[in-house]
Amino acid sequence: MRGRGPVVVTGGTGLVGRRLVRQLRATGQPVRLVTRRPALPEAAPGVERVPWDGLQLAPAALAGAGALVHLAGEPIFGGLPSAARRQRMWSSRVDSTRSLVGSIGRLPRGERPAVLVCASAVGIYGDAGETPLSEEGPLGEGFLAELCKAWEAEARAVAPLGVRPVLLRMGLVLAREVGALAALSIVTRLGLAGRVGSGEQWVPWVHAEDVTGLIRHALDDAAMEGPVNAVSPGLVRNRELVATLARVLHRPSWLPLPAFALRWVLGPLAGELLDSRRALPVRARERGYSFRFAALEPTLAAELPGAATKAVEP
Repeated sequence: MRGRGPVVVTGGTGLVGRRLVRQLRATGQPVRLVTRRPALPEAAPGVERVPWDGLQLAPAALAGAGALVHLAGEPIFGGLPSAARRQRMWSSRVDSTRSLVGSIGRLPRGERPAVLVCASAVGIYGDAGETPLSEEGPLGEGFLAELCKAWEAEARAVAPLGVRPVLLRMGLVLAREVGALAALSIVTRLGLAGRVGSGEQWVPWVHAEDVTGLIRHALDDAAMEGPVNAVSPGLVRNRELVATLARVLHRPSWLPLPAFALRWVLGPLAGELLDSRRALPVRARERGYSFRFAALEPTLAAELPGAATKAVEP
């Protein structure tokens, strides 16, 4: 991407976005951070901040950019799944992507970014049971699956504009500071961990560093296009995830969470924890990406304070 204009990033203050911006700047790549909090101090020299309402963005903010990385979105587990929250999830992903693509389309062809890397999720596969899922795998049903289908459809609309779309279908993103791993580790340290539902469902996970690695790979690889499963090759079942986390933290894992209780609390979002998605990183490996974090136990041991540190497998 060097020499092709700045990389425009939405969601640059989130878990993945912060790491991505830092890594891009470390290579000397200019970054244009589109944010709803432009008054915050600049993240680093060479980072330009552009105000955004989370939906509409003036085409001038994208003019001359080498790439657009769209990571913004209402957190899936950021509160009770009310109708209003589900609408915010939809709007912050589907409507915002449609708006950004519209802004790109209003630019002269020579001013458009070469690539759009848009976040998506393995939730698009719904509950696939034991079926191995490449990027060509069947798509599922339910709120999250329909959300991801609509989200990706809006991102694909950049292709006729001469922009290469890359759709990162992320698994459970692991990182020590915030997100799923931080929440799971708190529950586990309290001795309250246990399988969710049957525990047999496949849980595709990915370390945050591999998400940013895949984004950077997609920016540089002109042949990477369409959906990409952003998941570690070392996926596990839910019961294995819980047992491994408990073992790394030297805690028990005996308190199961019944499926009916999860559905009662989370409603249409319960599938995010109960559905089985045996997603495989087929396209990432075809395009030569090498995962830094490929096995669960050494990844957890390296990330969690107080755990026995082990070398992370390549």
